Amino acid sequence: MQVISTIVLLTISNIFMTFAWYGHLKFKVSPLWLTILASWGIAFFEYCFQVPANRIGSSTLSTAQLKIMQEAITLIVFSIFSLSFLHEPLRWNYLVAFGFIVGAVYFVFASK
Repeated sequence: MQVISTIVLLTISNIFMTFAWYGHLKFKVSPLWLTILASWGIAFFEYCFQVPANRIGSSTLSTAQLKIMQEAITLIVFSIFSLSFLHEPLRWNYLVAFGFIVGAVYFVFASK
């Protein structure tokens, strides 16, 4: 159950993080200082989910497992965001690179 809670919290965290880091690209006419403040405000909520996710996850997962899981979730969330919000295509080479991250998830969770 702790792993599922960790995955859910990391997913929510990544949704906030993706909007904080990349959402402003759709609004390039906004002043940079305002963009920084808005991104910082969104990032606060990202941390409200990310910190508990890592705290909960660390009771059953190693930090390497947490990090690789985080990266895989980030790529999934970012891919959906990029397609739906920024309307940018996913190219074949992006998918190959994402596949290598999925391979990393496999290897970090593989038994000894």
